[in-house]
Order: sequence, then C-alpha cells, then structure tokens
Amino acid sequence: MSKSLPSRSENYSEWYNELVKRADLAENSAVRGCMIIKPYGYSIWEKMQRALDDMFKETGHENAYFPLFIPKSFLSKEASHVEGFAKECAVVTHYRLKNDPNGGGVIVDPDAKLEEELIVRPTSETVIWSSYKNWIQSYRDLPLLINQWANVVRWEMRTRLFLRTAEFLWQEGHTAHATKQEAIEETERMLDVYAEFAENFMALPVVKGIKTANERFAGADETYCIEALMQDGKALQAGTSHFLGQNFAKAFDVKFLSKENQLDYVWGTSWGVSTRLMGALIMAHSDDQGLVLPPKLAPIQVVIVPIYKGEDQLNAIKDKVNPLVKTLRKQGVSVKFDVSENQSPGFKFAEYELKGVPIRLAIGNRDMENGTIELARRDTREKTSMAFEGIEQVVVDTLADIQEKIYAKALAFRTENTFEVNSWDEFNAKLDIGGFISAHWDGTSETEEKIKDLTKATIRCIPLDAKEEVGKCILTGNPSNKRVMFARAY
Repeated sequence: MSKSLPSRSENYSEWYNELVKRADLAENSAVRGCMIIKPYGYSIWEKMQRALDDMFKETGHENAYFPLFIPKSFLSKEASHVEGFAKECAVVTHYRLKNDPNGGGVIVDPDAKLEEELIVRPTSETVIWSSYKNWIQSYRDLPLLINQWANVVRWEMRTRLFLRTAEFLWQEGHTAHATKQEAIEETERMLDVYAEFAENFMALPVVKGIKTANERFAGADETYCIEALMQDGKALQAGTSHFLGQNFAKAFDVKFLSKENQLDYVWGTSWGVSTRLMGALIMAHSDDQGLVLPPKLAPIQVVIVPIYKGEDQLNAIKDKVNPLVKTLRKQGVSVKFDVSENQSPGFKFAEYELKGVPIRLAIGNRDMENGTIELARRDTREKTSMAFEGIEQVVVDTLADIQEKIYAKALAFRTENTFEVNSWDEFNAKLDIGGFISAHWDGTSETEEKIKDLTKATIRCIPLDAKEEVGKCILTGNPSNKRVMFARAY
C-alpha cells in the first residue's frame, strides 16, 4: 500500500495530499473547503490537545467557551482588526428556512432576516473582550488568563487538508493584565510554551521571532511567532502569540481600578495554534513509505504482529505476548496486539508503516522456540532480532531514542538548509534551492512588499536571537542593523 505513494522528490504536494488520505488522517467533505478529520487523525490531534492543555494549566490558564456567532457591530469596534478579517468572514443573515412553494425543497425565509448580521467566528477577540468588560472592575480581577478550544471559520478558496481549510480547529488564549510589562511577559511566555511543545512533543525545531508590521496580526501591537522548515524547503508558521496593547480594551471600554485608585485600560494578549500543526507534523518527518510520527504523539506507539500457522501457534503466542502488553501499558506505552485474521502479516507491516507506528514487534513460531522477537523502527526502518526477555525496557528506551533521533534529523535538515546571504543574486540563487535565508533588510514595508512581489518570499520573522550587525539591505543597499529570516512559505 505505502509503495504506491507518490515520491516527495517528484511531487511533494501530491505526496502530501495522498499521504493524508491513505493514512486515514482526513478527507475532503461535501462542503467545499472543509475537511473531515478521521479517527486516526483526530487521535493525533487529541494527543496534541492534552499536552498543550496541561502546559496551559501549568502556567495558570483556565478553559472557557464563547459563542460561535459574533455580532457584526463587534467587529466594527476595532478598525484594523475588522480590516484584517473582513474578506474571510462568513456571515449569517437569516434564522429560518421554509418549504419552497414551488416544490424545490427548502428556501431561506425572506421574513426571517436578522436585525443584525452575525459573523461566524474567525477569531474571538471581539466577543471575548465584550465579556471581559463585565468581568473586570479592579486590579483584584487581574490577571485574567482564559483559553478556549474551538472551531473557527476563515473563508478560504484555495484549500489543502490541515494546512488551509475554511473551517479548522484550534485553541485561542485571551488574557488581560494590569501592566504593559505583564502582558508582554505573558506573550513571550506563551511563545515559549509553543516552542517547547513543538520541539519536545512534535520533534520539530523552530525559530522564535517577531513578525514585521506587514505580517502582524490585525489589531496587535506585536506578533511573536514560531517558524518551522518543511522537507520541501518551505516555511510554515506553527504558532503565534500577540501583544494586543490596550487596543481591544479601548475598543470595548475594559477598564480597571488600579492599586493606586486610578482608572485605566487593561493590557491584553491573544495566542493560538491550530490543526495546521498536523500538516507540520506530516511534512517535517514523513517519508515515501508513509507517516513518521514522534512517539509522544503517536496514537499507537507499539504494534505487535503475530506470525503463525493454525490456532495452536496463535494461542501460544498470545500466552507469551499478553503479559508483555499489560506490562508496557502499565509503563504508559500505547500498544496494539493485532490478532485480526482478515489480513496477512505482510499487509499489516505495510499498513502500520504507512500510519507511522514508531515500533513494530513481530513474533512467530521460530521466535517462540528461540526466545526472541523482532523489533522494527519506523524512523530508520531497521529490523533487529533480540531476546524476548527484557524487551519491555528495550521498547521504552527505543521510543525515547526515536523521539530524539527524529528531532535531531529535522534539526540537521534545517541547519543544512539555512543560508546567510549578502546580495540580491545570492538571495535568488538560494531561493531556488529552498530553506531559510538570513539576510539584511532596510526595515521598510515598501521594500518588504517589493521583495515579496518579485520572489514570493516573505519575511518569516525577525529572530529573537538576531545579532546586531552593520549591513546593507539585499534589495536597496540601504543600511540595516540585523538580519531577518526569509523563506517561501505555506
């Protein structure tokens, strides 16, 4: 099954689309631009959710839920915010259907027009800050640290499963603070949470940075981001954290009484990651045989496939393997012992390879006689015969090693495909190769837009660890004091 996948080198886009479908992660829905996340794909998203949710709660955040529908007038209160999302909004205008008197099924009832149109949530700043006005009166109510897990709609015409769909799943944090410094610290703290999750769970190295004014979230004073490099040399924004200043507090009149008995607007942040992370996970690690999943996010970490002839051999293998399954599960390892009889061992091997199961154990009659078991790693595709006794610890150690090796491989790829350039010719030559390009830029929006128009490359971020250095902009030759990170991107 996995052998029939298109190769990454021949058609990366087709490889990605086919892998998402054949690995049973997702499929296109009857609604154009939307997707159905299938059980195996959703189980990966659930593991992402659990890990992130624990990290949010460890940093003092609580979960809540806000309405899917937002009054149009709310979006009008913050000018740059509505401008940023106006072209992507789905609008509800009526609240009722009725039977078509001409027998054509159902039609919108023209008498059921809403007094005010409702926007299907593209992001929740406006509806949440409307609530915060009622929740915050004094400094004793701050900081307010709220997160919600939800779906959002941003009307996309050109879509790709997980990477860009009209409806997607995400979490969005929205916090309010008494001081500017506290809000900035929160923005940076949550960026660090995202980076830690990406690197420790997704095995995905990321660059932390600040977006330029052109790329900043609509309504924010600053947008922080993590950027990752995919195997085709394109960048993918894997998470954002926004310092909102007092913009939404002023738009919705959210004030608090300070310790000094002064009335002032609160300071805000918002931050989020989405099911786009599923796309990043696939594109950063997988190969021409299928998914390669880091063990921490794999729904099945270990699959055990028996090889047998007849019921007696199968029963003997079960007696041997069932205690192993119980022991591994007690150690927190997710195990599947596949004793189904409708597929051959060879078919099962290919299927679990396609689905990225980190470890496959195979045991047959000869293994039973010799006291051995075969262990196959998904990341390297190495197979080793080893003693059955003590295999539990080998499995635990191997899972940890796979997690580390997948990260190391992705980091090595990023290092090999990060280039420092100092001229326009160098810049264009490296763009044809793909990867991150570290280059000087004169800091103007006009130059940034011109580079984008000429090359389709964007400034992914100004890295937080960028060093101060004297240089010249690659396009204009004007002075620059630090390098920024360019790439073509998803």
